[in-house]
Amino acid sequence: MSDGYHDNEHEHHASAWGPHDWSHGAPHNSWSPIIMSIGIGIFLYTVASVYSWGEMVDSSSIALVFIGMMITFFGLLIWWRQDASFDGVYEPKATGTPFQNIEIRKVAMWVFLMSEMMVFTSLFSTYMRYRFGIDSCQEVYESGSWIVNSQNVDTGEAVNCFLPASELIASSWFHIAPGAINTFALIVSSFTIVQALRWAKKPVGSVDEEVRRKRVYRYLGSTWVLAIIFLTLKMVEWFIGFYIPAIGPFHEHDIMSLVEEGYTIHADHYHPHHGWDDVHLAELAALHPEDYQAYLAAVGPNYEPTNAVMLADIRVSSSTFFVTTGTHGAHVFIGIIGLTYMTWKAWTGGYTPQNAVSIEYFGLYWHFVDLIWVLVFPFFYLY
Repeated sequence: MSDGYHDNEHEHHASAWGPHDWSHGAPHNSWSPIIMSIGIGIFLYTVASVYSWGEMVDSSSIALVFIGMMITFFGLLIWWRQDASFDGVYEPKATGTPFQNIEIRKVAMWVFLMSEMMVFTSLFSTYMRYRFGIDSCQEVYESGSWIVNSQNVDTGEAVNCFLPASELIASSWFHIAPGAINTFALIVSSFTIVQALRWAKKPVGSVDEEVRRKRVYRYLGSTWVLAIIFLTLKMVEWFIGFYIPAIGPFHEHDIMSLVEEGYTIHADHYHPHHGWDDVHLAELAALHPEDYQAYLAAVGPNYEPTNAVMLADIRVSSSTFFVTTGTHGAHVFIGIIGLTYMTWKAWTGGYTPQNAVSIEYFGLYWHFVDLIWVLVFPFFYLY
C-alpha cells in the first residue's frame, strides 16, 4: 500500500498555478491565497495613504494602488484556473459534531457569513447609537438655540447634530428612485441566482445539455447585470445626480447627488441649499406658535430675523451612512467579480448536477447581501 501510494504521488504532480486534477483532492499547494493576500494588503495600505476623509492627500502612491489591484487580480486568475476544472468529484464532508456529514465548503460559507453579520451588526448598532444619542439637526434648528448661541453662518460656528441621509434622499420620489430601483434589482437577482442553481441541478437526461448551458449562463449573467445596475445607481446617488425634463404631468427636476448637496464625511460646516435660516423659522413660529414654544422662549418676543443660516457639523451622521452603505456596496462588487467568472464558466458548459453546488454556496453569500440591503434601505433611506 505504501509503494502504491508513493507511486500515485509520483505520477501526480499538482500544479500550484492550475488547472487542477480534483480527483487527487484540493490544490493545497495553490499560490492563489498568498498572492491575493499580498495584493489586497498593498491595495488597502496605499489607498489609506492616498485618501484621507474622502480627499486625495498623496498622489505619489496611486501607482502602488494599481499594482495591488493587479496582483490581486492575478491571484484571482490562478484561483479561477484551478476551479475551472472542478467537476464535483471532490466534495469533502465534516466528520465531527456539530457539522457532521455537512459539506465543509458549506460550513465555511456559513461561518464566513456569521462573521459578516457581526460586521454589519456593529455598523447598525453604531448608527442607532449616534442617531438617538445626538440631537437631530431639525430639532436644533426649530429650537432656535443656534441663534441664541450665535452658532450660524455669520460667526462660522457649527452646531454638532445628526442629519440622517433620509432627510435628503426621501425628500421626493425622484431622490429616492435610485435606492428603490436598487432594492427591486437585488430582490430580483436573488430569484435569478436560484433559477441558475435549479437548472444546473436538473438530473442528466431530464434536460438537453445545451438548454442547461444556456439557461445557467443566462440566469447568472442576469444576476451580474442586476448587480452592475445596483452599483451604477449607487454612484449616481453619491456622486453624479441626474436631470429629469418636464414630461407631461412631471415638472423639471435637477436631482443633485449627495456630494453636490454637501453631504460628505468631512462636512463640518454644512447647511442645505434651501432652509435653516432664521427668517423661515420666524415665519413658521408666527404661523404655528403652539409648535414653536421652545424657539419663542429662546429668542424672546423682540427678536428680528437677520437672514442668518444655521451651520451643522454632520460628519458623524454622514460617516455612518457612507461607511455602512459603502461596505454593502463593496460586498456587491465582490459578488460581481465572482459572477463574472461563474457566468464565463457556465457559458463554457462548466456546471453540471455534480458541481452545481458551487452556485449554491455563492447563492448563500448573495442572499446575505440581499438581506442586508433589505435592512439598510429602510434604516438609512426612509427612517
